[in-house]
Amino acid sequence: MTRKSQALRVTDRAPDIAALRPVIIDMPCPEAPSGHAVVEVRAAGINPSDVKAAMGMMPYAIWPRTPGRDYAGTVVAGPAAWIGQDVWGTGGDLGITRDGTHASYLLLPVAALVRRPAHIPAASAATAGVPFVTAYEGLRRAGLTGSGQTVLVFGSNGKVGQAAIQLARRAGAQVIGVERGGAPYVGHAGDAVRIIDGSQGGIAAQVMDLTGQAGADIAYNTVGSPYFAAALESLKVGGRQVVISTPDRNVPFDIQAFYRRDLQLIGVDSLKLDATQCAAVFRELLAGFEDQSLQSFPVGTDALMPLERAREAYIKVLEGAQDRPVITP
Repeated sequence: MTRKSQALRVTDRAPDIAALRPVIIDMPCPEAPSGHAVVEVRAAGINPSDVKAAMGMMPYAIWPRTPGRDYAGTVVAGPAAWIGQDVWGTGGDLGITRDGTHASYLLLPVAALVRRPAHIPAASAATAGVPFVTAYEGLRRAGLTGSGQTVLVFGSNGKVGQAAIQLARRAGAQVIGVERGGAPYVGHAGDAVRIIDGSQGGIAAQVMDLTGQAGADIAYNTVGSPYFAAALESLKVGGRQVVISTPDRNVPFDIQAFYRRDLQLIGVDSLKLDATQCAAVFRELLAGFEDQSLQSFPVGTDALMPLERAREAYIKVLEGAQDRPVITP
C-alpha cells in the first residue's frame, strides 16, 4: 500500500508571528535509501526554537522546509530489525537544514534511531528531546560529577530547567532552583528542590547561605541576561556558568573578577547537534528513563493538536505556554 504524507510547510521568513502562515501540503511518503529509515510520526513536540526558525530567526535555515525537532513514532520502512519499533528523538538539523517532525513521516539515518521505553506515552516522549539534550550537554561540558557538587538552575520550571534538575539530582548533586516569584518546583526530582525567588535581590547571598558560604559548582542559566550577574556571583572559585538563551545580547562583565575567581562561561546551542549526535545522548540517558529516575513531561489531552491547528499551537509556544502543545499528525 502506498502511504500518503501530510507535512507542515513554511515557504519563507515571516517578520512576526502575525505574518506566519504555515500551510499543509500532501506529498509522497519518503523512501528509505540505504542506511536510513522512515518513521511514522505519532507525536511531535513544539519548542520555542521551532517557532523562531519558522519565523526566519535562524539565518542558516534552508527554505522551504517542514519545521520540528522533537518526535515520537514508529519505524515503517528501513532495516528489517527496526520495522515496527517505537522510537523517539530530536536533532538540531531537523526543521533547519532538513525537513523536520511536523509531518506524517520523517526520514532519518538509522544511526539516529533510539527505541522508546514502552511506559512513556508518545506525546510525552515527543517533548523530551530538546530539553534533555540541551540540559545534558550543558552539564556534561560543565563537569557534572554528582555527589558533593551544587547545581544552581535559573528558570527551574522551564523544560530545560526541569531536565537539568533531574539530571543533576540523578547524579547525586545538591540542587537549588531559581524561579521568578519563588514559584514551587513543578517537575520530577526524586525529592524536594529548594527554590529561591528570582524576582528578589540577594540571590548570591542566599546561595552562599544554602551552601555553607561555598557557592555553586555549576550555575545552569536557562534565562540568560536577567540572571547573568547573579549566576557569576553565586559560583564558587572555579565554578562554571552555562548559558543557553537570552533576551538581551549584551551584559556588563567584570573580566578581572571573572579570571581572578577562575570562573568559566559555557555557551550551549543544541542546534549544533544533529539527529545522530542527539541519539547518542538519548542512549546515554536511556537507563534513567527506563528506571524512571528521569521522566519526560506530562502532556494533557487539551495540548494535543492536529497539523491543521499548527499556527495556533506555535502562537501558544511563543507566548510561553507552560503546557506546550504537541502536534499529532
